Amino acid sequence: MRKICASLVVATLLSACGQSWNDPYPASEAGRNVLYTVFTERPKHLDPARSYAEDEATFTAQIYEPPLQYHYLKRPYQLIPATVEQVPMPRYIDAAGHLLSPDAPAERIAESVYELKLKPGIRFQPHPAFAVDAQGQPEYLGAGVAEGRQTIGDFPKRGTRELTADDYIYQIKRLAHPRLHSPIFGTMADKIVGLKEFGDALGKAAKDLPKDGWLDLDAFALSGVEKVDAHTWRIRIKGKYPQFAYWLAMPFFAPVPREVDRFFSQPGMLGKNLTLDWWPVGTGPFMLAENDPNRRMVLARNPNFHGEAYPCEGEPGDREAGLLADCGRPLPLLDEAVFTREKEAIPYWNKFLQGYYDASGISSDSFDQAVRVNVGGDVALTDEMQEKGIRLLTSVKASTFYMGFNLQDALVGGLGERATKLRQAISIAIDQEEFISIFQNGRGIAAQSPLPPGIFGYEAGEAGVNGTVYDWVDGKPKRKSVEVAKKLMAEAGYPNGRDSKSGEPLVVNLDTTGGGTGEKSRLDWLTRQLAKIDVQLVVRSTDFNRFQDKVRKGNVQLFYFGWNADYPDPENFFFLLDGHEAKVPHGGENAANYVNPEFDALFGRMKNMDNTPERLQIVRRMNAILHHDAPWVFGLHPKSYTLSHRWLGNRKPNDVANNTLKYQRIDAAARAEARRAWNAPVLWPLAAGFIVLLAAMLPAWLGYRRREHGAALR
Repeated sequence: MRKICASLVVATLLSACGQSWNDPYPASEAGRNVLYTVFTERPKHLDPARSYAEDEATFTAQIYEPPLQYHYLKRPYQLIPATVEQVPMPRYIDAAGHLLSPDAPAERIAESVYELKLKPGIRFQPHPAFAVDAQGQPEYLGAGVAEGRQTIGDFPKRGTRELTADDYIYQIKRLAHPRLHSPIFGTMADKIVGLKEFGDALGKAAKDLPKDGWLDLDAFALSGVEKVDAHTWRIRIKGKYPQFAYWLAMPFFAPVPREVDRFFSQPGMLGKNLTLDWWPVGTGPFMLAENDPNRRMVLARNPNFHGEAYPCEGEPGDREAGLLADCGRPLPLLDEAVFTREKEAIPYWNKFLQGYYDASGISSDSFDQAVRVNVGGDVALTDEMQEKGIRLLTSVKASTFYMGFNLQDALVGGLGERATKLRQAISIAIDQEEFISIFQNGRGIAAQSPLPPGIFGYEAGEAGVNGTVYDWVDGKPKRKSVEVAKKLMAEAGYPNGRDSKSGEPLVVNLDTTGGGTGEKSRLDWLTRQLAKIDVQLVVRSTDFNRFQDKVRKGNVQLFYFGWNADYPDPENFFFLLDGHEAKVPHGGENAANYVNPEFDALFGRMKNMDNTPERLQIVRRMNAILHHDAPWVFGLHPKSYTLSHRWLGNRKPNDVANNTLKYQRIDAAARAEARRAWNAPVLWPLAAGFIVLLAAMLPAWLGYRRREHGAALR
């Protein structure tokens, strides 16, 4: 009994001096320069030719390096070099091959030529694809290489080499690979000279290949991409397309070496997830050290990273926020980032409060615990969060959510006065501010047009207000009254919600995928909004595939959609309403099937322009047309709310760039101290339990002693 008691005391003392009892991480990681965070959805693609999802960019953007990137601190977003010496300025060529001036009219430009030159000395991360034997031949290339190997760690030898222009050219070719199904191939085939024909040639060649056969892309010529020397290449673009520079900041244009493609294309590799989709290879500041997408993923510092310095310039307020304190320090500032998969919001939130995750979003369940919204709409952290030193970062995302009308529909479609006034009335009736307050916890701003803040052409204040839906009163927009909406209904021929000719009640249909937390409440709310103007709403729920098919065929009236910016340019939002992108006739992204010749003509001029006052005037006119025609009920631009602990530094919201991990910094000592304080073991229940156990055992022990004593006397 004395031995047991001593053991319990020793264990208690040891635990009080070491890690917290509930620490989920191994003791070997204590005090290390590691960031701990989460991911909720397993990434499907890590191959830069295929990956397009935000949860995938969390990893790919830290590993791959496209030629360009965005400045971490400056706003509006500014392109800067990543692996190239400078941001390329296109040269314009006419149909006869003559060089044009930089200000040449867009209609005269046949091709835009982008020339990119690499910084010297950039090397790939260590990888078995680069390993060579004594004769300089690939170490892991040949029959049976995959046999007996399950992970990338089963290839013990590593190698590297310098980044070249060929690696970027090879990746552009991969966009056309028929078996990769790159999501941007169609877009780029319309832009890059010869890419469509190149894809056709690859498609024919792939038909004769076995399932695990390798298609050598270097055996096919791509006319629109030219190698100038080992570090320089040119890309020819059809016409004038200034937005192409933004694409050069996306992982789609990151380098993929031929030998890496060859290594992963060997027989037996695919069945073991030994692919670029599972084990990316890049030149970036981090490399994927551990990949268990159902549990944990780890990014480790790339020992071959070419180096980059933390920025020394930003925008007003950055210095005061401490965002310039690391000016000039070599990147990355972290040694490792550990991502743990959390499927449920509550465990994620609790571990954040315990200090085991360094940053966190705010779910609806934990919003009131984290944030306090005062009467004026200002947002502040609760006392509990402030006592822990937690910081709140907010930003309006470069996204827009809207309810679209199908302009091909007989009831709500067309540009005639009757349907237009009906759409205007519905736009007024749906109170977006109320929706944001009830269902978004205030996390959003009501949209006045397709353009969110941070995009050229977005204007705050009276200049940017949708005059069809709002009045400008006392320095802020005020939604027009329901009476105004009812007047529009009557002018449209629907007084009191009934057709003035037939007397039938007005019924509109909303198609939706249904399901999801709070979906019924949102639809009930929307039904009440339309009832204010005597419109009856019928909700037609279906599965996602059926819904997409109905939108493709135009068999909808109303629907909800959203869009996240691919790049910070108004073209990337206005194209959603371009008549040439109409879903039904052209299969484009204009799901509303909106066609207005004046809008389309203005879009054709605006999309290829630089950001000039003339372009701004065109954007204003385009917005005015949309305000009148009301092809969308402009919904909201969501706000991002992020919490971070005081020991996590250099965090600034960035809704366009994803390669932000390299700038972040951890104070490991402050984190360890907070974890010990916040997770100190509560020992009194253990002591009380021990006393209860002792009291229960004591009579038995005394009885045993009496029996032993009696036996000895006998």
